[in-house]
Amino acid sequence: MPRAFLIVLDSVGVGASQDAAAYGDDGSDTLGHIAEACSTGRGDREGLRAGPLRLPNLATLGLGAAAHASTGRLPRGLETSAPLRGLWGYAAERSKGKDTPSGHWEIAGYPVPFDWGYFPQTVPCFPPELIEAIVEEASLPGVLGQKHASGTEIIAELGAESVATGKPIVYTSVDSVLQIAAHEEAFGLGRLLELCMIARRHVDTLNIGRVIARPFVGSATAGFERTGNRRDFAVPPPGETLLDTLAREGRAVVSVGKIGDIFAHRSTGTIVKGGGNMALVDKTVEAAGGLPDGGLLFANLVDFDSLFGHRRDIPGYAAALEDFDARVPELLRMLRPDDLLVITADHGCDPSWRGSDHTREHVPVLVFTPSAEGRPIGRRETFADIAASLARHLDVAPPLAGRSFL
Repeated sequence: MPRAFLIVLDSVGVGASQDAAAYGDDGSDTLGHIAEACSTGRGDREGLRAGPLRLPNLATLGLGAAAHASTGRLPRGLETSAPLRGLWGYAAERSKGKDTPSGHWEIAGYPVPFDWGYFPQTVPCFPPELIEAIVEEASLPGVLGQKHASGTEIIAELGAESVATGKPIVYTSVDSVLQIAAHEEAFGLGRLLELCMIARRHVDTLNIGRVIARPFVGSATAGFERTGNRRDFAVPPPGETLLDTLAREGRAVVSVGKIGDIFAHRSTGTIVKGGGNMALVDKTVEAAGGLPDGGLLFANLVDFDSLFGHRRDIPGYAAALEDFDARVPELLRMLRPDDLLVITADHGCDPSWRGSDHTREHVPVLVFTPSAEGRPIGRRETFADIAASLARHLDVAPPLAGRSFL
């Protein structure tokens, strides 16, 4: 019985969606703009990387071809004279928004049919009654922030005050999210997670997708930095996903990275964590050896988004792409003859774009199985085509949305 591997390169978009203007993102192009910056020296950083973007392995799987199909431009560094080895194309998102849960749920076969709740671009951005309820239930002396902000910038701004006063930092972004940052030692990691669970209950009526715990360490003199103990408290998908189908069929599911959090730990099977992209690739390769027939491994590589996209770090993003590209041959070697590997993304986060938020973009869909020849699968009208294709490969009932490209 075949197995399947689904790897989400978090935020590696390949050009603005047809509706990007409605989100202020017309002209965004995460992969294309990174490649352009690298070709002009803006992607160089001493001791990290230099020169044009180099992604030879992803290019042979069709990443350059997918980007060209999406935008009409072939990013420099993704040219290849070798025959393309897999199926390749790109997908448009049917769900509204450009957030992590919507992208992943749609990849798993459930396009979000409703509008999420969002917090306004005001200071304070949260309803007073919401903050009052959270403060009272959690017995807090108050909170700091209460605005739209970059996570790294707001802990630099308010971290010292948070430690001194015991007040956590509460902030948001253009996504449907409430984020809470607190010092992992002075405030306490366990206390922060409990606070986020309290906040999760209070934002349910506002239709907020996620509450995220953002622990940090450090001091006012040495500076503050976020730790790897982030935790997402998401609402579960209101409808059935491919993961639910597999669970009902008794199939094995391995969730690598933050997949468990994104699906509220429903039907996510064995949870595997790792500190950073390369550690998560290590965990993926290790878990592949024990994945039984008929099973699915679902991985998210978050560094592209959290460390480089949101921070608008072009050299860092380029280096992360090149690091992943170097691991692609290892991922292909882990496959058995009838296994299927899908590499995709959940949205964009163009590091050359204004602001610090996600961008509404098409995503690449790269599909490899040792027995298949390369061919285009064209434009897919929903990310759910990925779930429909995986369902066919694994011989389970297809999701309600999506059309298989196999």
